[in-house]
Amino acid sequence: MTKLDAKIPEGSLAEKWTKYRSSVSLVNPANKRNLEVVIVGSGLAGASAAASLAELGYKVKVFCFQDSPRRAHSIAAQGGINAAKNYQNDGDSTFRLFYDTIKGGDYRAREANVHRLAEVSGNIIDQCVAQGVPFAREYGGLLSNRSFGGTQVQRTFYAAGQTGQQLLLGAYSALQRQVGMGNVELFTRHEMLDVVVVDGKARGIIARDLVTGELERHFGHAVLLCTGGYGNVFYLSTNAMGSNVTAAWKAHKKGAFFANPCYTQIHPTCIPVSGDHQSKLTLMSESLRNDGRIWVPKKKDDPRKANEIPEDERDYYLERRYPAFGNLVPRDIASRAAKERCDAGYGVGTSKMAVYLDFAAAIIRYGKAEANKRNIHHASDEEIQLMGKEVVKEKYGNLFDMYKQITGEDPYELPMRIYPAVHYTMGGLWVDYNLMTTVPGLYALGEANFSDHGANRLGASALMQGLADGYFVIPYTIGAYLASEIRTPALSTDSEVFVNAEKAVKDQIDKLMNIRGTKSVDYFHKKLGLIMWNQCGMARNEDGLKMAISEIQALRKEFWSDVRIPGEANNLNPELEKAGRVADFLELGELMCQDALDRQESCGGHFREEYQTEDGEALRDDEKFAYVAAWEYQGESKFELHKEDLKFENIKIAQRSYK
Repeated sequence: MTKLDAKIPEGSLAEKWTKYRSSVSLVNPANKRNLEVVIVGSGLAGASAAASLAELGYKVKVFCFQDSPRRAHSIAAQGGINAAKNYQNDGDSTFRLFYDTIKGGDYRAREANVHRLAEVSGNIIDQCVAQGVPFAREYGGLLSNRSFGGTQVQRTFYAAGQTGQQLLLGAYSALQRQVGMGNVELFTRHEMLDVVVVDGKARGIIARDLVTGELERHFGHAVLLCTGGYGNVFYLSTNAMGSNVTAAWKAHKKGAFFANPCYTQIHPTCIPVSGDHQSKLTLMSESLRNDGRIWVPKKKDDPRKANEIPEDERDYYLERRYPAFGNLVPRDIASRAAKERCDAGYGVGTSKMAVYLDFAAAIIRYGKAEANKRNIHHASDEEIQLMGKEVVKEKYGNLFDMYKQITGEDPYELPMRIYPAVHYTMGGLWVDYNLMTTVPGLYALGEANFSDHGANRLGASALMQGLADGYFVIPYTIGAYLASEIRTPALSTDSEVFVNAEKAVKDQIDKLMNIRGTKSVDYFHKKLGLIMWNQCGMARNEDGLKMAISEIQALRKEFWSDVRIPGEANNLNPELEKAGRVADFLELGELMCQDALDRQESCGGHFREEYQTEDGEALRDDEKFAYVAAWEYQGESKFELHKEDLKFENIKIAQRSYK
């Protein structure tokens, strides 16, 4: 008997969400004013949820560890946001977006949630345009679209290479409006360190004021975790250094199941590692694959510069291997293909762990089109180059500038060098159709949950999911729960359960501070990251995963006996913040390896070397592993697996092919 109930509505796939919205329990406006909602995280999911719920009349508290919600990591998203608008008249539809997402996730996502996401995608664009988000537009004023991996249509809306920033500013504006009206209380520089559970229901949080070090108790009739992903378990990733798993992990230890933790996305388009001094990696948007061509020399260890290698001596390996999708194959496939070429000796750059992303052909193509537009006949090569660069600059200029600042090379003149890096995590807290975890009253939105991307997220779908959850899903689904809570009075934070929860957090902090060891927090984080990258990164195998588990257990033991945290607990102490997060990563890393070891198949971003096709593609086992792996915490190094079987009634499962 499974403990999991996804609460998927009855009826046909296309009608589930419509019927649900028409029949879900409602809370009348007077009662909403008496219900308090705590939201942890202020990125796209958190800010949009807070603005929407406050607009409806709920009393909302928002917590973020940054000094402003504008600093949330959502700001770093570059390339765009998907929506099934079919503006290009190229055959897009709600069903096609649903299908591409299920297939892109290698048939490991829940049909009902993904279809709902596709349904509301168009509303997101309308909402954001109304907020003033400056999406790119065509000459005639219509919103512009471009392509992303895993699709054969243009459905990605964008604002140059800073789409996340512009969308976050839209959500932030909506949030600040509610703050100004007194409907939202905003707590910046605060970190959630535990969920308070009363009689089995989430009833609030314990938070630490990161400036004063004081612990605070906050009640809520419901708690929403909108705290992003856990990619920083690898130390080197494209995530902001502050991104962490603490909120989700504390919830996990209070009864929220953690789903598919081994599903990590390795983004194919990142600036390669340059040395041990680095603390994070830089993403170059997948939108660059829309126009750039990826290649390596046909000759191993070719010492020549990129521009010295003639066309017939270049291997455009994605176009060669996947002619139907070419450079726009999904991220997991593009990443593995780059690794395979580099491992085989065809890598470029000083490290030989990079491939070229080349815009030369796009510059010429755009230049010729621009010459035609301007009615310039017989344009010279120099004129074509100049006009082409102007168009590329308009589309991708800030990305090109960023690359030049970091590498010292001009990507308008030389191909970019890229290599895969940890980017996004498809796993997260298990949630049902309502976005509620296995703890009643505790919700997870955006990247913090597992629900919509299966084993691999398609590009430009993270922004879509975060805003869908916050603007259009949670305002309906939370009512189903809060309608039965209107008779529940606000619980005093002086009650025994809150006092005990705060004491447990304080004891943990004191324990960390009193270790007084010899090694820094970063020492342990880097060692953990190396274990995770080598054994649970782009490729995994049974021996490596077993070795990683034992190494992580030993490293965790060393951490708790020899970490050194300078400063004091009762004031600003960034090292203490990091130590708490790394302590959680040391537990999460073990579960990720356990999940990867248990899933004896390859699917999406989870690539087990023992399970691959003859030509090196992921080999799924749909008979044994077509399920969501939801893990229940039962103590140190003890996790019980629960399975949510995935039923595909509207899509025929097949071996993924982009050829």
